[in-house]
Amino acid sequence: MKGHLRERSQGHWAIILDVPEPQTGKRRRKWHSFAGTKREAQTECARLITEISSGAYVEPSKVTLAQFLKRWLDHIQTQVSPKTFERYSGIVNQNIIPALGTVALSKLKKAQISAAYAAALKSGRRDGEGGLAPRTVGHMHRVLSSALSQAVAWDDLARNPALAVSPPKVDRTPMQTYDMDQTADLLDFVRGTPIFVPAMLAVRCGLRRGEICALRWRHVDLAGGQMSVVESVEQTKGRGDKGLRFKPPKSGKGRTVALSADVIEELRAYRAGRAQGMLRLGVGLSDDDLIISHADGSRVQPIYISQLWARVIARSKLARLRFHDLRHAHATHLLALGVHPKVASERLGHSKVGITLDLYSHVIPGMQEDAVAKLDAAFKAAGAKRQANGSNPVARLVGGTEGE
Repeated sequence: MKGHLRERSQGHWAIILDVPEPQTGKRRRKWHSFAGTKREAQTECARLITEISSGAYVEPSKVTLAQFLKRWLDHIQTQVSPKTFERYSGIVNQNIIPALGTVALSKLKKAQISAAYAAALKSGRRDGEGGLAPRTVGHMHRVLSSALSQAVAWDDLARNPALAVSPPKVDRTPMQTYDMDQTADLLDFVRGTPIFVPAMLAVRCGLRRGEICALRWRHVDLAGGQMSVVESVEQTKGRGDKGLRFKPPKSGKGRTVALSADVIEELRAYRAGRAQGMLRLGVGLSDDDLIISHADGSRVQPIYISQLWARVIARSKLARLRFHDLRHAHATHLLALGVHPKVASERLGHSKVGITLDLYSHVIPGMQEDAVAKLDAAFKAAGAKRQANGSNPVARLVGGTEGE
């Protein structure tokens, strides 16, 4: 395998390689442009020769990153959910292509990617009002890295330059939620409003917003005191019901949630009220009906739950937290009361208990203090028992009495 350099101008080089044709074995010349010192150009030439020899060489093309990403989006659309595809499309079209789209795919370097991230952090907002949040730039990095990994799999790139770039550090913000007294006040405040049952299902059962919108009466066994969470509603940009689809819960599998006596009582009363309302419309309530729906039984969009929550909570003196934070409150209450994290994880529908421990680590210090206090009390009780029995621990361990 041969290759040599030709200086075009000061600091600019042509790397000329002899590339064999796979079909005929004949050699043809391939030119690469390179900017840098002669030693750097020699190093690049050697690297390219090594790639050709090992079969890892990918011939450069004039395809831009923007053109490739359009192709990648068409490919990925069949492999992810509509909601995930919407997020990917938004990040690609609104963030990545404006920053790097004109760069040739084969010439994309890690320095360019790193510079694009820095620029996005400084002035990446489309409205011109400053930079993007580190978390958003982190999403850019994950999408770009995934797309470029596909380019490597398609032999469009020899390596993924994004893997050599570190995304910005994201500082975890303290989780905000309601304590037990605030939660009780909250449920009293929203009682009698349309948000009461959704709020109760979130803060007393740990359900997600989409799971609440997908819950049907046949999923709830009021006599047995349990609820089956088997579906979730995903909302996309389509209009009305066309933008809604039922899918498995986030973890990919269903779960069973035990119901407390007061939650069962509230759901019984709510069902009776819903049945009366449907009868006034000349329709009977069936087990297949959605628990949370509009007055005529039509579907409720998940965003409607959040909007309704925001309007109601704005009239209270409580902190204006998100509806999703009610689910966090449920988890926090369970862990603070000493419920085993595995049980909390199962109620929340986390795929692994480690997710629960990571998300709610702020509760763990208090749990550790309680555990240490219990351990200390147990040791003191054991010591008091020995003293009361008059036993000598040293003699018991060495098989004789002290002083023998």
